Amino acid sequence: MNGPIPINLAVEDPLSDGVCRKLLYSSGKEFAIGATFSRGGFGYLKKTIRGFNKAARGTPFLVLTDLDNAECAPKLQRDWLNAEKHPNLIFRVAVREVESWLLSHRDAFSAFLGISKRLIPQTVDEVMNPKELLLALASKCRKRELRTDLLPRKNSTTKQGPNYNGRLIEFVQHDWDPVEASKSSQSLKRALASIVSFKPHWPEAGE
Repeated sequence: MNGPIPINLAVEDPLSDGVCRKLLYSSGKEFAIGATFSRGGFGYLKKTIRGFNKAARGTPFLVLTDLDNAECAPKLQRDWLNAEKHPNLIFRVAVREVESWLLSHRDAFSAFLGISKRLIPQTVDEVMNPKELLLALASKCRKRELRTDLLPRKNSTTKQGPNYNGRLIEFVQHDWDPVEASKSSQSLKRALASIVSFKPHWPEAGE
């Protein structure tokens, strides 16, 4: 099959959607993104992953979820799929959250917030709660509007600001370099490599 590779996305939230699109764009391959499947959180992905695996026979899928508190990415993938993975399913796990991949591009993210790069750990994959770290760093941001968008309002029950996803998606689109970030994140490095090396499997006539 010639031309762009068709692919669908399945993600936890809009930020993960933006990250997947940037990964595909940065891979050096030409993809044609179709539908995005997202119902808010990992529960939907866990429940539906075997359906995505079957659907990948016709159209490839890129599925991205967070490791969160699970033991490790390979075990999460085995437990969720509980079946042989189709070659057209790219199933990746951000360790421990997709925010760690953003923070791993330390130069760009420190410039985004206007803070010292030294405040961002060199190995963000080892941080247990990257989102919590990101919000702590955002509290040091001197850009008032950005700080207001990222941080939850006083006495709010929400864990993030009113435009948290929007601001971080802007960062992903304009400043984040997955190749550079992957030098500090093994889980991102593996995810990017799986996309770069991806070759779709198309069924033979009669399959």
